[in-house]
Amino acid sequence: MSVVALVGNPREGSRTLTVAVEAARAIGRRLNGTESHEVVDLAALGPHLLAPGASAGVEVALELVTEASVLVVASPTYKGTYTGLLKAFLDRLPPQALAGRAALPLLVMGDAKHALAVEVHLRPLLVELGATVPTPGLAVLESDLPRLEEVVAAWAARVAPQATAALDDAVPG
Repeated sequence: MSVVALVGNPREGSRTLTVAVEAARAIGRRLNGTESHEVVDLAALGPHLLAPGASAGVEVALELVTEASVLVVASPTYKGTYTGLLKAFLDRLPPQALAGRAALPLLVMGDAKHALAVEVHLRPLLVELGATVPTPGLAVLESDLPRLEEVVAAWAARVAPQATAALDDAVPG
C-alpha cells in the first residue's frame, strides 16, 4: 500500500510537514511494516496552483495524490479550518478522484478549541472527493510537538485497522 503525505502549509519546512511525515511513517509501519512514503509539499507549488495553464509540478503532485492507497492530508489550522492552499490544490481534483482510497485528515493547531475542525471541515472535503475517512482524524496541538512520535503512534494504532478495512472493501471481487 502506498502512503502519501499531502501538506497544505504555505511555509517550507513547516511544523505541519514534520507532523505529516511522522504520521505517514507511523501509518506505513502499521500497514506495510515499512516507513516508506511520498510527500507532496504544497509550499513550493502555491504560486502555480492559481496560474493559468498546467504546471508540471502540480500535475505530478495530483498524480501522486490520486494514486496513493493511503493519503495523510495535513494542514495548519487557519481561521478555524484548513488552508486555502490545500483547498486550491484539492479543487483541481475531479469528482470521486479519491474513491477507493483511505484519507487521514490531520490539523496542527495552537489551541484545543479548534480540534473539531478536523472532523467538521477537513473530513467532509475528503469524503466529497470519494475517500473513505477512518475515525478519528488527528488534531495535533503545538504543545504536543515535543512528544509527537508518541501522539502519532497512538493515533496510527487506532486508525490503521480502519484504513486497512476500507481498502479491503474497495478492492473488487
